[in-house]
Amino acid sequence: MTKPVNEREIVLAVLMEVTENGRHSHIVLKEVLDKYQYMEKRERSFITRVTEGTLEHLIEIDYILDQFSKVKVKKMKPVIRNLLRSAVYQLKYMDRIPDRAVCSESVRLAVKKGFSGLKGYVNGVLRNIARELDQVEYPKEPTAALSVRYSCPEWIVRMWRDQYGDEVTETMLRDFQEEKPTAVRCCLNRISPEELKIRLENEGVHVQRHPYLPYAFEISGYDYLERLESFREGLFTVQDVSSMLVGEAADPKAGDLVIDVCAAPGGKALHAAEKIFMKEKGAAAAAPGDSAAKESGSATEEDGVVPEEVGSAPGHVEARDLTEYKVDLIRENISRSGLTNISAACMDASVPDRESFGKADIVIADLPCSGLGVMGRKPELRYRASKESVESLSKLQREILSCVQNYVKPGGTLIYSTCTVTREENMDNVQWFLREYPEFTFDDIGEKLCPELKKSMTEKGCIQLLPGVHKADGFFIARFRRSVRP
Repeated sequence: MTKPVNEREIVLAVLMEVTENGRHSHIVLKEVLDKYQYMEKRERSFITRVTEGTLEHLIEIDYILDQFSKVKVKKMKPVIRNLLRSAVYQLKYMDRIPDRAVCSESVRLAVKKGFSGLKGYVNGVLRNIARELDQVEYPKEPTAALSVRYSCPEWIVRMWRDQYGDEVTETMLRDFQEEKPTAVRCCLNRISPEELKIRLENEGVHVQRHPYLPYAFEISGYDYLERLESFREGLFTVQDVSSMLVGEAADPKAGDLVIDVCAAPGGKALHAAEKIFMKEKGAAAAAPGDSAAKESGSATEEDGVVPEEVGSAPGHVEARDLTEYKVDLIRENISRSGLTNISAACMDASVPDRESFGKADIVIADLPCSGLGVMGRKPELRYRASKESVESLSKLQREILSCVQNYVKPGGTLIYSTCTVTREENMDNVQWFLREYPEFTFDDIGEKLCPELKKSMTEKGCIQLLPGVHKADGFFIARFRRSVRP
């Protein structure tokens, strides 16, 4: 008796949603894994690996298919196209699965999906590939060779070769295809890093400290995040260390007003709110005569929290984003965090909010971008991006920067960041901004970085993180300070 739905059928459904309907793979996969929690760990692991692997190797897979099929990939029926893609991934990258099983299961799935007339075609193509896979010849021209080998569009490979050189380009491309642990941030308002490490290990999780930040960890070996009691209690949040470095660069103080203009799902805003909370808590604990506060166990400098003087008013973070859907995501994460010094609002970052002019101590502008620095976690981004979209996004970033710089008070800080590695969206925009708004100058970001990262600064106020070169996603951060004098 066969199961009503099997792993390969679920993989096909996810691939159809991503490649044909334009949805994001990480969102669809999460929906699927939530729905099929009752499946065994190995079954869910199979679904995740084949889905992500197929998308990561899509250009290479299509290249292979075009060598063996008379009907080219672009001309295939969508169901057959994605069924064959996932099968080729299994044949090439999953040695433990017998070739005959991949072929027979693919034929069975084609029949189940109503394509019994194509079962001979599916069987023939896959058996030929299984026999001759090791004999496939790859392109010789350097850009084409890297494009096929690492499944990255040629225009991106060419751009990176021009900007970073061949060695760094291949390092980045290779890194995107490597399996990585999950990066998490310890929520210091609830637990210390040492205590969190023990809790996770007691839950059977493998925990490794991240070298860049004392409260960052890499975890692996767990079955499902929601099954971890420590996750359900909000003791940590999933966040790449590159994103955490935005909070380090912002460095909010007790009493600060922080506006995060494109905040969803809220990781950076919550990090800023946590920093403010911990500094105000530390300041209260250090206040003379406040013995009760001293006994409460406030954070220490070893945790990265330095006590400050308590301001006349508590600090606050306002996390904004464009749609109610995104704002709801922020509110869900705020609720889970237990922090009360943060709120969320639905606002368009490209439309001036005059009530905020000159009010913010810190503005965080982590703006919409091509996302080419996070292709390892969102592999479909590389296939959807284009030269034109990079240019369009660069213009949007300038439009938003022109708007939100108004919110920074004299002497205040503006953080500009993206999760991409294109010059147009990063240093070109920084240079443009400094020309357009001379009242802003670079603010030294080096003091906020660990020694390993200081040598990677592109300018006094900027750092470009590169996948594989750094132990982080591809990410860009620039810090500016507004002059005190008008």
